[in-house]
Formats: sequence, C-alpha cells, structure tokens
Amino acid sequence: MIRKPATQFLILFILLGAGSAACAHPGHDVSGLSAGLIHPFSGFDHLLAMIAVGLWAAQSGGQKIWLLPAAFMLMMAAGAKCALIYPFLPLIEPGIAASVLVLGIIIALSLKLSARLSSAITALFGFFHGYAHGLEMFGAVEPEAYALGFLATTVALHLTGIAVGIATRARFVHLPQTLGAAIAASGMWLLSTI
Repeated sequence: MIRKPATQFLILFILLGAGSAACAHPGHDVSGLSAGLIHPFSGFDHLLAMIAVGLWAAQSGGQKIWLLPAAFMLMMAAGAKCALIYPFLPLIEPGIAASVLVLGIIIALSLKLSARLSSAITALFGFFHGYAHGLEMFGAVEPEAYALGFLATTVALHLTGIAVGIATRARFVHLPQTLGAAIAASGMWLLSTI
C-alpha cells in the first residue's frame, strides 16, 4: 500500500513517541558540557517541544521567528535557576507533556495568535523545561557547563524546526500541520503516561 509522505511522517512520529517516556527528571548524567549537549535528545518530550517551537516560529513568520525561540530560551534559563533555588514546584512533568500537546495543536491548526500571547505560551513552556533541567543539576560536577550545553542544543533544535518550517512552505504546504498533529498526539500519549 502506498501512503502519502505526510501520513508516513505522522506514523513515524507516533511510533517514536511510543518508545520513550518523559525524561525530565533527576537521574541523568549532568557532568559537564557534553552531557548538557546530549540531554535534550534523551527525552522525547524535550525534543518534540523544542522542535515545535521552531516550527511554530517559522509558521508564524515575521518577528515571531526569533521572538518565540528567544522567549523559550530566556525562561528556560530562568526555570533552571529557579529549580536550584526552590526545587519543590509541583506539576512540572504534566506541564512539559502539556507543552508538547499544546504546541502541536497550535501548529496543526495553524492558529494565528498575537505576538504577546505567543511569547507568553512559549515562555511558560520554556520555564517548565528549564525547571526540569535545573532539578537534574543538583550535585552536578560542572553545572554551568551542563546548562550551557542544554541551552546550545535547544537553540539547534529551534533552528531545526525553523528550517523545516521554512523549507516546506513552497512544496509541502501542509507538512507542518501534519507534523503538528503528530506532535499533539505524542503530547496526549505523554500526558497519559504520567
């Protein structure tokens, strides 16, 4: 049976999601820069959310193409710092899973939100992801290098999402929406596993 490329991408994303639960919790190697660079790839939740921010930024265009990733990054750093000061906030894991779901829905439906609301949404989700990374940093050998690593990889994942969004505008107009639907489905699955 021959399937359309968009259907194949959707199936791939759902199958990938079935193999990895949320990994935003203590217990990972946090020793230095290399661990920080690798960590966002160890959790499907982080990977999808960060790529989704880039896809949404590309889909929105204009000033949002840099504004959304910047809001995510700034609040990710603030969230990590907050976790080191106050490591008792509840609902971080559900917040991370919800970020995957909500970002996926926004992309799938091509929602047109104001720059202020879009920035607030990405900032909130950036805080959740950063807070989870910050919790992992307790007792780390080189916490600053680890933080620099996960921030650098986050930038790369945002840029990947932006590149995919821009590259598919002309020939594969509906691919971002299809990817958004797959991301949203993965977010629903992540929420169900918490």
